[in-house]
Amino acid sequence: MTSFVEFVLGQLPPPPARVLEVGCGLEGGVVDELAQAGYEALGIDPDAPAGSRFRRVSFEEFDETEPFDAAVASRVFHHVGSLDAVLDKLVRLAPLVIVEEFAWERIDAQTQAWYKAHRHALEAEGAEPRGPEDLDEWRLRHPDLHPASLVLRELERRLDTRFLEERQYFYRWLKHPPTEAVEAELIAAGAIQPIGLRYVGIRH
Repeated sequence: MTSFVEFVLGQLPPPPARVLEVGCGLEGGVVDELAQAGYEALGIDPDAPAGSRFRRVSFEEFDETEPFDAAVASRVFHHVGSLDAVLDKLVRLAPLVIVEEFAWERIDAQTQAWYKAHRHALEAEGAEPRGPEDLDEWRLRHPDLHPASLVLRELERRLDTRFLEERQYFYRWLKHPPTEAVEAELIAAGAIQPIGLRYVGIRH
């Protein structure tokens, strides 16, 4: 299985390219790993860590105009308010865009039933899985999320697709890496839906 940082490194131009990570979060996303690989990496997020590689600012408020060679965004765009404005700004800043997204709208009844059973099984084994216990209640609490189909359509309106993969995602939500292999096997067998998405696009 390819981790997100491995995926990103496989798509970037050679270092020392300048890379922006949008929505790096409290843990700093992949910024430190990119810096260790020789990239000039900058992560932005209102909750970003302290340090010279990070800015505590939203992407909407980010005012740097010097271009980047690439931009990375993991599980960000389904949350943003104005998707059009954010993607327009992103494409102006970087010609190469690398995205991981959450296709929550693909969680059908069969997939939801597996998630619930699997989460309970992990708890019974003594694990402490993250992610919501009740997906119906989670949907009620998140009525304004953009579906991944919309995010993908808007990316493809602005970019030429270089890579697109539907894949596993629950393992990240649960923060339980061994789930990735189980999930991948079930997706391949058609037993559950792939609710993860990886995309790479190049500016028109």
